[in-house]
Amino acid sequence: MNTSSNRSSSKGRVFTLTLLAMLTAVLVVLSLVNIPQPAGLSITFNMIPVAIAAIALGVPGGAIIGGVFGLISFLQCFGILGFSAMGAALVNVSPLLMFVQRFVSRVLVGVLTALIYGALHRHQVRDVVTFPLTGFCAALLNTLLFMTMLVLLFGQTEYMQNLMGGRTILAFLIASVGVNAIVEMIVAAVVTGAVGGALRKARLI
Repeated sequence: MNTSSNRSSSKGRVFTLTLLAMLTAVLVVLSLVNIPQPAGLSITFNMIPVAIAAIALGVPGGAIIGGVFGLISFLQCFGILGFSAMGAALVNVSPLLMFVQRFVSRVLVGVLTALIYGALHRHQVRDVVTFPLTGFCAALLNTLLFMTMLVLLFGQTEYMQNLMGGRTILAFLIASVGVNAIVEMIVAAVVTGAVGGALRKARLI
């Protein structure tokens, strides 16, 4: 019995490490295909691997892949693995605050997405609803946390004040991420639903 248990545990570790490695590779590729938008922002689909990790590996997996997403996002402030015009401007204000805004927000996305999926799963919501909804929530949380921290940490800087152009915070957020957020949430829901379904069919989750 111990041998069987060890084998099962070993297979579980191999699956976890393999999936984390694959999702990290996908994040690196996705970081290079962002779609630039006004105000130095961009449409990104990097929250999809975070949602998949949250579904397959729970809070630890969501936090790890969310952290990888956040680290890549921070590196883009320096032109590594892509480029963020906004990040490049604000990292000069405070590299530490920029790291918090980029990294911590994405770790939280992974953790909260995993908690949402766990709650849906415990209430026995059907996979056809749970998987797309988890992807949708990952994209929504990414937008909310990223922009909230951006405004809280850098809202009073000259760069942000120029971008806001005298508009209220709410008006700025709607104008800046309205289309981005809708596209990201729809794509994340569809892709996460498909990948989650495939993993379930293969009995990997």
